[in-house]
Amino acid sequence: MNRKNNFKKNTLPAIAMAGPVSLWMILFVALPMLFIIYISFMSRGVFGDVVYEFSTDSYKTLLDSVYFKVIVKSIRAAFITTVLCLLAGYPFAYYIAKQPKEKASKLIMLIMIPFWTNSLMRLNSWLLLFQTSGPVNSILQSTGIVDAPVGFVYTDGLVMLGMITNMLPFAVLPMYSSIEKLSKSLLEASADLGASRRETFFNITLPLTFPGIFSSIILVFIPSLGIYTVTDMLGGGKVLYIGNIIKNQFGAIRNWPLGAALSVLLIVITGLLIFIYTRFAKIEDMEVV
Repeated sequence: MNRKNNFKKNTLPAIAMAGPVSLWMILFVALPMLFIIYISFMSRGVFGDVVYEFSTDSYKTLLDSVYFKVIVKSIRAAFITTVLCLLAGYPFAYYIAKQPKEKASKLIMLIMIPFWTNSLMRLNSWLLLFQTSGPVNSILQSTGIVDAPVGFVYTDGLVMLGMITNMLPFAVLPMYSSIEKLSKSLLEASADLGASRRETFFNITLPLTFPGIFSSIILVFIPSLGIYTVTDMLGGGKVLYIGNIIKNQFGAIRNWPLGAALSVLLIVITGLLIFIYTRFAKIEDMEVV
């Protein structure tokens, strides 16, 4: 009886706490995801409705040269965005982590300030800066670097710039957290043993902060792969990524099975990255032990 009572005392509070979260995840994450997977194996009707007959045509369409090129282009753009965010974000995160807590909190606030403004305003500001009569072209022409205005607007370069500026905070914050938790005694021991700052960084700091780097990779790469607002605004419909095609398939084109198949592709890539991260985390735990 005592064991049963203790079991109830220990499990009931846990169920009460986990129950609402589990229910929320099932209703608003698991079920919609399963429905998307189910729709991806259906057919498109003549009038854009979903015909509930099993078909793999949507997945065959993904291998079409047009869609395949967009998928490859999207993965390449997400990869470049991630790499550039890491290269720009790591030094910044390292600098913040070395500052006193009060100064570090202010610097982190500066990173978050752009997210307190409307995203449409931020994207429109890039368009205003880089349009043919904008400040950037005016400076380039006044300094003699170019003779005529450069067409920055609605290009892959401007889209990439918008993606990097949007995703940079997602790269900085995890790396800052990882660097800030780094034990100073290890760095001091490395210096006492005669290692230079460069050797200490590459042999101690960088490997020990790699979990934060990998977290940044996930937080930047996955949204960059599916984002469509930046490409819509800065690409002007001329630059298409996976996110734009998914939005169009569910919206104007009304080909839900194909949109669902593209969504499943994003889910698979996301799941693969999370799987790699969990395996990496387990390896890290084993090394620590």
